[in-house]
Amino acid sequence: MSSCPSQVFPVVWYENSVLLIDQTRLPHEYGFVEIHRCEDMAQAIKTMIVRGAPAIGVAAAYGMYLGARDIQTQNREEFLHQLEEVAVMLRATRPTAVNLFWAIARMLKTAYETLGSVAEIQRALLQTAQTINAEDLQTCQAIGDRGLEVLPSTPEKLNILTHCNAGALATAGYGTALGVVRCAWAKGRLARVYADETRPRLQGAKLTAWECVQDGIPVTLITDSMAAHCMQRGLIHAVVVGADRIAANGDTANKIGTYSLAIVAQAHHIPFFVAAPRSTIDFSLASGSEIPIEERDASEVYAIGDTTITPEGVEFYNPAFDVTPADFITAIITEYGAFAPNQLQEKLQENLV
Repeated sequence: MSSCPSQVFPVVWYENSVLLIDQTRLPHEYGFVEIHRCEDMAQAIKTMIVRGAPAIGVAAAYGMYLGARDIQTQNREEFLHQLEEVAVMLRATRPTAVNLFWAIARMLKTAYETLGSVAEIQRALLQTAQTINAEDLQTCQAIGDRGLEVLPSTPEKLNILTHCNAGALATAGYGTALGVVRCAWAKGRLARVYADETRPRLQGAKLTAWECVQDGIPVTLITDSMAAHCMQRGLIHAVVVGADRIAANGDTANKIGTYSLAIVAQAHHIPFFVAAPRSTIDFSLASGSEIPIEERDASEVYAIGDTTITPEGVEFYNPAFDVTPADFITAIITEYGAFAPNQLQEKLQENLV
């Protein structure tokens, strides 16, 4: 295994290119992919070299700049037309993660509002992408602080269950759900993380567990089907997960398996928290029924690594996300505070970036 860092930044602007931690090689190998073109960034997002809604947003912002940098025209209208085509390509990579669309919209807004030459627009786009990157790191740290405020007061040291990976690897660094975990660990409120392995791509086993080990945070890996048993045995005090898109009513799309986890948590009277930045809330959607659900290749289900685990002739269904109804969510933790799902419109809609 390659040497690992003390702090993880999955998307980095470095010497006129973007360095992405190749998350498909973790935990066995820590390495980077160097991205120079928007087409390569789109492929990296689609193949989950970079993944996690906030990190996808940061990567897409840099992808927009890379596309803008390669446009060969000095005509403003033609430049903007070609930039819109770059946006179309990037939007098609991951339909559920709203941060992707948010970041692209912000980059387009910068392009249209920047006066001057094409070169000046290109410089403004790079600056905006770097700002999005820096802001996300600050946002995650704020989410950690806000999350600590609403975690159960007893016991003093908590066992927190999480699903998929909503850590540094899924953001600009630090994490959303794991941001809350990291803050609890730093303040002496955390005893242990229980990490669902998260079938079919095993982000919990490969990524969340890896991040916790790097930070020295005690972590126990369980299969997804063990969560109810652990709750029944009194091993879990709170559940904290991330989100890929949150509707106006608080319904939340997250990695497949989150919905069943929320049901089980409610049955055992265990608080269930969603940690996500304001940019993940899509007020244009009234409820979770309007959230598009990405379906991925069947190979994620019928194979583990290079090993096929199913008989020939079986059919497959592989939705990457499910939607947890707001009624199962104790609070949604944002950088602005933790709110009951029915308070989102009142508390956050004015904070439109």
